[in-house]
Amino acid sequence: MEPGDDEEPPLAIAIDHEIPPQRTIEPDASQSPCLPVAQPVGVTVITGYLGSGKSTLVNHILNTQHGKRIAVILNEFGEEIGVERAMINEGDDGALVEEWVELANGCICCNVKHSLVQALEQLVQRKERLDHILLETTGLANPAPLASVLWLDDQLESDVRLDSIITVVDAKNLGYQLKSHHESSSFPEAYHQIAFADVVILNKVDLVSYDDSGVVLEDLEKDIHAINSLANIIRSVRCQVDLSMILNCRAYDATHATHLEDLLRENRNLSTSDIHDSGVRTLCVSELKTVNLEKVRMWIEEILWDKKYGMDVYRCKGILSVANSDQLYTLQAVREIYEIVPARKWKDEENRINKIVFIGRSLNEEILFNTIRDCTV
Repeated sequence: MEPGDDEEPPLAIAIDHEIPPQRTIEPDASQSPCLPVAQPVGVTVITGYLGSGKSTLVNHILNTQHGKRIAVILNEFGEEIGVERAMINEGDDGALVEEWVELANGCICCNVKHSLVQALEQLVQRKERLDHILLETTGLANPAPLASVLWLDDQLESDVRLDSIITVVDAKNLGYQLKSHHESSSFPEAYHQIAFADVVILNKVDLVSYDDSGVVLEDLEKDIHAINSLANIIRSVRCQVDLSMILNCRAYDATHATHLEDLLRENRNLSTSDIHDSGVRTLCVSELKTVNLEKVRMWIEEILWDKKYGMDVYRCKGILSVANSDQLYTLQAVREIYEIVPARKWKDEENRINKIVFIGRSLNEEILFNTIRDCTV
């Protein structure tokens, strides 16, 4: 709400310490068992360095006539406590409803997991069904802890699901931020935010010219893909992007066919070299032999949990060809949290292969290739 507006002050919503348990209704045998089940509401995390254009993106989404009910949770800071402002786009008419939700700490990515879960639960339990929730993080927030809360958190049950992580970067200043990393501790989050991203919006491209210190958009995109070769890059001016490219991406849906097919048919080299002395890179390992599923679990846990080989893995995504199974398994990991699940049957025309992409720091290609072979049958 802009200063001086004549609107009523936003409604303050108190967060109860306990969320009321949902009443369980036993199914009526006389009723049809095929009633539609409400799908979880997708949550998109928007992150990016200060000044990159996150608020511009939020405003674009809130003011676009898309016919969807979208809630946007914005970080605000008080002197002692944080306040979360939820702006809800009411759909076709573009009307906005503002609600203020008080949290124990303004930084969602720190120690407010319980309050965040409660805030999200209260949003999805509104009488008016939401189509999507956007969560804008603070400028220096590392999205990893937030992703772990939203992805496989038991407390959220099935009310919400992590859809994707979108990182907005400033095309004018990104090169400077990345190159300055090894000389200063001011920009480490620029790497993290790109490394964890499913979509990178390369914003303010109109401010970049070929004569501007030799910085060109193609070079910036190479730098982004050097950190995270799986990220989809969208160029934009003032974050004017097609919403179909950033909403309902289903990046964490193990059965989403698009991501599987991309990995299966990917021809370009997904492995990259370190840039700017950051040590952050993408590394892809492949293995043609089928693998033992339990050995793969142990292998991943040694890498993610035990740090046995000294590698700091931010994200991991892959497909697995499991011995004695006709199912294509998918592997996803964010930091220490991982999931391996069957997605679908292998097709007759497909070449069964194990392909795993690691994004992180100090990745050792030789060790990864050798140790995945130890999982084969």
